[in-house]
Amino acid sequence: MNWGGFSLKRVKKPDAVFVSVTALVIALCLVFLYSGYALGVFVLGREDEELIPTFSDTEADLPATLWDESLPTMADSARYAALLSGDGRLLWGKDAHTPAGMASTTKIMTALLAAEYIQSVGEDKTTVVSDTAAGIEGSSVYLKVGETVRLVDLLYATLLASANDAAACLAEAVAADQDAFVLLMNQRAIEWGLVSTHFKNPHGLADTEHYTTAYELGVIASRALQNELFARVASTRHYTFAGEGMTRSLSNHNRMLFSYKGAIGVKTGFTKATGRCLVSAAERDGVCLIAVTLSAPNDWHDHTAMLDYGFSLLERRVLLQEKEIMLTLPVVGGHSSVAVTNAKALSVVLPKGYGELTYEIEVPSFVYAPIQKGAVLGRAVFYDQGKAVVSCELVADEAVDAIHYEKTLSERILSFFGLR
Repeated sequence: MNWGGFSLKRVKKPDAVFVSVTALVIALCLVFLYSGYALGVFVLGREDEELIPTFSDTEADLPATLWDESLPTMADSARYAALLSGDGRLLWGKDAHTPAGMASTTKIMTALLAAEYIQSVGEDKTTVVSDTAAGIEGSSVYLKVGETVRLVDLLYATLLASANDAAACLAEAVAADQDAFVLLMNQRAIEWGLVSTHFKNPHGLADTEHYTTAYELGVIASRALQNELFARVASTRHYTFAGEGMTRSLSNHNRMLFSYKGAIGVKTGFTKATGRCLVSAAERDGVCLIAVTLSAPNDWHDHTAMLDYGFSLLERRVLLQEKEIMLTLPVVGGHSSVAVTNAKALSVVLPKGYGELTYEIEVPSFVYAPIQKGAVLGRAVFYDQGKAVVSCELVADEAVDAIHYEKTLSERILSFFGLR
């Protein structure tokens, strides 16, 4: 079979001679099989192989050969810089793995954890401002001790106005106190494998034990942008909310949202110790890019150059349309076969003009009834020069009920081979 120039090789049905030679062996297998034993060693020929394997999508990964190490100079003013794809793959870097202070870009992690909490309790959830939060130094929306404020309003204040008091108040609302919240921040960094990131506070005031790298900060941003609430707030230019006795009007400090086509976030930062820090993100024609600079006096210019270069290189290519792959698998214990397909379209970001990818279909020889519609039965894996790039699940396009009736031995053999 062929789909868009790709071929799928199917195993020919066994001929009558093969069936007759193996009938006795198969009959013995079926006796145990229908007695409730899982005979993977006989059916698939390997004791360590599951009868119905499960698959999950592999993380898309551009081949390493796509990126020339001698890229043009970018981020001239930045001491540390990184350009990442929207899913967190490093495309270009300048001392991208060297730890450095991050200033208020810290609030990306703070806001993500707070956004997750708000999604679990609802956007009408409120908290009371403590004296600790109200008294924090640095940028502020002038929260008052004892003031009742919605958590979602604090989230906007944290990301748009970079308010330290709002970030501290959020931390205290999510966890027992700010120290407990910092533990959550560091725990999340560890879960993501960020070995060069450590948080000491939720707002970003300078501390020798508070650091990250340009690359790892980009990874944090890519994860945060996957959260719907975070992404909505980070891309907001202006926001107003009422407080007790006053109305606060906020404008996003991220100038890229106003000046760069396709900008969707995410956060600015500055302290005297760290210098200017910036994480920006933009999306055009299905391609998402994240730029990070630490200690960059001319960060707006640097980010424009980095994003422009990334968009000049990349495009999103559709590899599979929805239900483009359609095949059938034999079913044991149900009607003769089940239709299997890719329920979702699949696309990947590649360099413009890059060559074709090949793919292989991985499915078991047969499956057992009952089968639910949508059950994962295999996957299609795309390769570039032998390296897996991206995959998609292949699922049952229909439900198959189990058939409960006594078959003759010959019927069982024919059903086993998908011949009836």
